Amino acid sequence: MKFLDLARVHIRSGAGGNGCVSFRREKFIEFGGPDGGDGGKGGSVRAEAVEGLNTLIDFRYQQHFFARDGQGGMGRQRTGKDGEDIVLRVPVGTEILDEDQETLIADMTHAGQSVELARGGNGGWGNLHFKTSTNQAPRRANPGQDGVERTLWLRLKLIADVGLLGLPNAGKSTFLAATSNARPKIADYPFTTLHPNLGVVGIDGVEFVVADIPGLIEGAHEGRGIGDRFLGHVERCAVLLHLVDATSETIAQDYRTILGELEAYGGRLADRARITVLNKIDALDDEQRAAARAELEAAARGQVLAMSGASGEGLTEVLRALRHRIDADRLRKRPAAKAEPWRP
Repeated sequence: MKFLDLARVHIRSGAGGNGCVSFRREKFIEFGGPDGGDGGKGGSVRAEAVEGLNTLIDFRYQQHFFARDGQGGMGRQRTGKDGEDIVLRVPVGTEILDEDQETLIADMTHAGQSVELARGGNGGWGNLHFKTSTNQAPRRANPGQDGVERTLWLRLKLIADVGLLGLPNAGKSTFLAATSNARPKIADYPFTTLHPNLGVVGIDGVEFVVADIPGLIEGAHEGRGIGDRFLGHVERCAVLLHLVDATSETIAQDYRTILGELEAYGGRLADRARITVLNKIDALDDEQRAAARAELEAAARGQVLAMSGASGEGLTEVLRALRHRIDADRLRKRPAAKAEPWRP
């Protein structure tokens, strides 16, 4: 399935049905009086967050959503049928923005959340509503209310607990593949990862979700490389995992490049809790590891962990460090393994 995190949709709610002007006409009833029914209500357009979706690809192939109009009223005091509502099913984490792409209408943060985007028009009153003691034969009825038409933007920000950051080929996808059942594409060329990947990681009886986004390069906030548009997918994370390639000749510069892009992106992303890890240490001997770690600690001005996603060295320590930075309400208990049936 192709990943899509931004889509534009055009919606229109249904118009209300017109009221009816009608009079009762029956044999032996001389003064039947008015009996025109009301018009039905137009259908509304709503959005609902559902589980099982992690892309807006459905809105690539259908961008127009028009609800049905209400049916007009009829004689014999019959009310018109209401128009059916339309529901836009979106992934959890979707932001609904106005046409200017800045005004936030709704933030769908949990499954089952629903919001009305365009309310259907009310149906018009039939002439029965206008009958009074002094006007017993009204010949007027109200038209139905018009529907609402608007253009909206849907922007997806994945719901994850940990966000992976780093330059291209820093080992982010390898880390995700080594710690979860996710199978991202892994290769030895830059920008192997072209869209975010999610993986569920388990440690010490609990699970949390890790998001892997395409790597950043210097000038990503200006659109270089793939740019920084995928950084929005780690805005909701509790902690960021910054991976630095231990085999690089410019370790300190690599660290500062990512930090600079976070600061340029804004949104307090640079102030988010962050764990810095020296990756790919399996390619270095002990002396080289110590030198690389010291250089990174001097640049980060703090403690730095070391690991290798390929060999598995140090992975447990990194996962436990992440687990302690995640709030308890975000963590989920790991399901117990099913016992295999006894066989003779």
